[in-house]
Amino acid sequence: MRVAGLISGTSVDGIDVAVVDIKDDIGEGIHVVATVTVPYPTEVRAAILSVSNAATHTGDIARLNFLLGELFAEALQETGVPLETIDLIGSHGQTIFHEGEPVDFLGRKIASTMQIGEAAVIAERTGIETIADFRPSDIAAGGMGAPLVPFLDYQLFRHSESARIALNIGGIANITVIPAKAKPEDVVAFDTGPGNMLMDAVAPPFDHDGGRARAGQVNAALLERLLADSYYHRAPPKSCGREQYSDEFVRETGIDIATATELTARTIALAIGLYQGTREVVVSGGGAHNGYLMERIGALVRARITTSAEFGIGVDTKEAILFAVLAYETFHRRAGNLPSATGARKPMILGKVSRGTSAGSDA
Repeated sequence: MRVAGLISGTSVDGIDVAVVDIKDDIGEGIHVVATVTVPYPTEVRAAILSVSNAATHTGDIARLNFLLGELFAEALQETGVPLETIDLIGSHGQTIFHEGEPVDFLGRKIASTMQIGEAAVIAERTGIETIADFRPSDIAAGGMGAPLVPFLDYQLFRHSESARIALNIGGIANITVIPAKAKPEDVVAFDTGPGNMLMDAVAPPFDHDGGRARAGQVNAALLERLLADSYYHRAPPKSCGREQYSDEFVRETGIDIATATELTARTIALAIGLYQGTREVVVSGGGAHNGYLMERIGALVRARITTSAEFGIGVDTKEAILFAVLAYETFHRRAGNLPSATGARKPMILGKVSRGTSAGSDA
């Protein structure tokens, strides 16, 4: 089955697209057909950030929801893969709010999440059945709606002899701990803390290869104060997001690029260090391109550091592949979450379906 996966992450850089052919044994049967990243126009990125965990107008959210549906559909066509050859689309959309742990709200404890990028628009523009909005089902079952990538990490990286950790450094960094001979219920996964988001906020649009951080001076006192945050020392499952590492965080702490980079490296290393038997750390996400960050992680972690490219999965496309795989599982009415990672009470079939018509059809 040929499935397209679409996502824009918490860094809000653009739309990642992966078209893959999937066999039923996912661990052996993912063939990447095409990938592309389509940057957001500057004004669109600014508009998304303006409604992300911010006081805004419902009209802005509604309009962006439909606009991003158009942009996601156009991004898929940038792959050059004929739409009539694609059977299914899985779209994560663009997260504008995520609060996986319940908070007091109007007399109830409520966890919530919101992704925009209207799936009905994607399905109509492409003619392809589109599955989207994957996180709410997990939250409804008592989970945090994140992380979802452990489902794919387990399929790709489990090994009969070696314990591995899959590290994804997107806007937020997260790890999937996969013991040797692991069963799904043995997998542990959680967000470690900031990934690229904080570094990008301090040195926009990004610190190419970590050059500015390398040349800077870490504020040791500030770093130690930030590392004392209780989040980093709590047991999983746990998740975090833009709500924790917003522009307000940057303003309140006065953090600089060298300290932001070291905080990212140290919180990643702190999480990995909890699993002493780990033989390999497999890195993906935009942070894998930051040479200085990778150096710091390598200096702080005892395990061998490699990237998902060694396993045939591009570091920039793993999450897009994930949502293709999750759509494939939902299409076959199979669960796509790992309760040991998200904290859900049970495995859940994820996502909501928008029906398509055959591409190019007038039906």
